[in-house]
Amino acid sequence: MSPTATNGSHNHHSGSPVRAPTPGKATVLAIGKAFPSQLVPQECLVEGYIRDTKCGDLAIKEKLERLCKTTTVKTRYTVMSKEILDKYPELTSEGSPTIKQRLDIANPAVLEMAKEASIACIKDWGRSAVDITHVVYVSSSEIRLPGGDLHLAAELGLRSNVGRVMLYFLGCYGGVTGLRVAKDIAENNPGSRVLLTTSETTILGYRPPSNERPYDLVGAALFGDGAAAVIIGADPSPQESPFMELSHAIQQFIPGTQGIIEGKLSEEGINFKLGRELPVKIEENIEAFCKSLMARAGGIERFNDMFWAVHPGGPAILNRLESTLKLENGKLDCSRRALMDYGNVSSNTIFYVMEYMRDELRKKSDGGEEWGLALAFGPGITFEGILVRSL
Repeated sequence: MSPTATNGSHNHHSGSPVRAPTPGKATVLAIGKAFPSQLVPQECLVEGYIRDTKCGDLAIKEKLERLCKTTTVKTRYTVMSKEILDKYPELTSEGSPTIKQRLDIANPAVLEMAKEASIACIKDWGRSAVDITHVVYVSSSEIRLPGGDLHLAAELGLRSNVGRVMLYFLGCYGGVTGLRVAKDIAENNPGSRVLLTTSETTILGYRPPSNERPYDLVGAALFGDGAAAVIIGADPSPQESPFMELSHAIQQFIPGTQGIIEGKLSEEGINFKLGRELPVKIEENIEAFCKSLMARAGGIERFNDMFWAVHPGGPAILNRLESTLKLENGKLDCSRRALMDYGNVSSNTIFYVMEYMRDELRKKSDGGEEWGLALAFGPGITFEGILVRSL
């Protein structure tokens, strides 16, 4: 694994926040991330995937090449490796009942990434792991009892009475859901410190390409593996370095759209389906959703007066959102950069965006825009949004 503490420990932060935290409001105190050791440049993906799955269909190869260019992804990390395929060659055979093998790979890999991201985050925080009072664990990539929340708590040496919440199979909006849950815990339990960890791998959905499953090619061109972690708490101490406040959170689903994004578990793993109308549905509903969050800030009326941390589900979604809300050039740069560097890593990706956003706001002498939106979209169709405040 490749853990990454965000620029080292808590000592790196530049003095006091530009803006004082609101008493009682949840803040993001630290952030960390981790990845599997295998880095895949996008220009190498097609040849490797076609070779590994023994696909002889030239049309499929050409389609995948086109998709790899349109996704804008440059690099991704992946758990899948030659060693795994050598050990489990049945993963590349159409129709093979391989759910056991997939879980044998995914469960420990997801836990290891979650552990490394959490260790990096705790290092960034600068306090002891035993000071963590709650864990929120998010993944759509493992299945077992007890779940990854307990395994993670044990691996990190957390107190045995740590409060645990496990959020499974939410898909791409899971990271923002985790933030909403962690916010509620932090604000309703004075003195609490919540470790929110997300970890994802594409192992459960890996399969040979088929003309009957066109979305598999989109997944192969777009999705990556990794983990992220943040620590959430209200009323930070002088030793802590909050950089973002979680002001107000909303979740909403669009009625009648349950079938647009689907994932069904079978003996072969998870079969995903993504409807072409997803970007359109987001476009039709995003303005009212964002305005409902902005109203909580008081006095913010223009979308361009805010910063934007948007889960990059794909370039089409970002383009539609940018066009619909008439965002200025550069407003979604952090989302586009995360997509380019890591691909769509499901629930994790919002934290890669937030880290880039934190660094960008710090470069500005006045701290940059005070208010922003953290947004993600996923099965349902579900919108998750948080009005955030840069500190």
